[in-house]
Amino acid sequence: MGFTVAILGRPNVGKSTLFNRLVGRRMALVDDTPGVTRDRREARARLIGLEFTAIDTAGLEDAAKGSLSQRMSSASERAARVADLTLLVIDARAGVMPADRRFAQALHKLGKPVVLVANKCEAAKVASPALAEAWGLGLGEPVAVSAEHGEGMSELRDAIARHMGERTEEEPEPQALSEKPLRLAIVGRPNVGKSTLVNALVGEERMLTGPEAGITRDAIELDWTHKGRAIRLIDTAGLRRQAKIDAKLEKLSAADALRTIDFAEVVIVVIDATALLERQDLTIARLVAEEGRAIVLAANKWDLVDDRAATAKILHRRIEATLPQIKGVALVPISALNREKLGALIDAALAAHEVWNKRVSTSALNRWLQAMVDTHSPPLVSGRRLKPRYITQIGARPPSFVLFLNKAADLPEDYQRFLVNGLRQRFGLPGTPIRLSARQGGNPYAVKRRR
Repeated sequence: MGFTVAILGRPNVGKSTLFNRLVGRRMALVDDTPGVTRDRREARARLIGLEFTAIDTAGLEDAAKGSLSQRMSSASERAARVADLTLLVIDARAGVMPADRRFAQALHKLGKPVVLVANKCEAAKVASPALAEAWGLGLGEPVAVSAEHGEGMSELRDAIARHMGERTEEEPEPQALSEKPLRLAIVGRPNVGKSTLVNALVGEERMLTGPEAGITRDAIELDWTHKGRAIRLIDTAGLRRQAKIDAKLEKLSAADALRTIDFAEVVIVVIDATALLERQDLTIARLVAEEGRAIVLAANKWDLVDDRAATAKILHRRIEATLPQIKGVALVPISALNREKLGALIDAALAAHEVWNKRVSTSALNRWLQAMVDTHSPPLVSGRRLKPRYITQIGARPPSFVLFLNKAADLPEDYQRFLVNGLRQRFGLPGTPIRLSARQGGNPYAVKRRR
């Protein structure tokens, strides 16, 4: 991971705005509402030639023991303990608050390097009194910045660089893996156990969990390995029906989750095994299939199921009836809380990724097409029979094919489904979306004979 820098402070002082500025893109949700960030987020940062890992946190807050706010603060404190350097961010407009003093004292006790950052210093007359007051925190000279406008970044860079230079022993960078990490997203309805699953996979409490629905707001990325395979796990906010999403922050979280699906390679859709596939579970699975991602279904809370054989039978029957576009999709019963069957789940995700990348030779496809036409002739259209003449694969991720025939616009949907199911069965493409498009004409690659 190299040198790590944790960003801490009270809610709504601009920690996520600073994080986004350091990493060079909008990774964390930003809003005027306090406490938007809940889970710890890490990303590679670059600041005027300086490279390090930045850690965005939920922030520090006085809260009742056992509450969500208290759990968020504890997660932030853990980030400060593991980081090489902490940036304590205060709001220069608001001045130094009593909470800032308490948090400064807490960081003193940790005995780790701290840089005090006075954010929202767009105006000098606003910044000067706050900067003078900030000296009283005992953390040295405050660095005046405006994360939103990019002001003061060179001074912040110098402050971070001084602490990087003070390290007595340079930590070796991890060896680069031979392959790009597999982007594996975890999606599902609120409170089905997505964050618990991520924590169970990585073996530590990286994501906040609890009985409250909708704890996760940002899409959080974590680098991890499974049997030597580099994987980037992405936890997402729960997805509810659009009609039920009212709050602005929930809409932002849902949009972030949908963007994550767009950029994922494999998506694990987590369902509650005790709920036996709700309508929203099916909607999410269909959305993933429409986006053309490899997909695996994880039936979580399997430890709470009494009659497992009957439940498995019901789930498989419902999946087959309602998700024909991903026929043969893997359904893995798991217990994230008890860490049961997690290896089988990731193995299924890797297998789905392999199928998603599969390519079939053109010669094999056309031998198959001829056999399909001989077995089940296409229907008549306006008194003329459709004549499929040639098929080829034009891409993978997901497997995509083009069928050339004489009346492409008239190809019935049921015959197209018949061909897709045939492709799936003959060439071993279970559970992956398959795209088949029809085009007018014969074999476009055939050489015409001269007369």
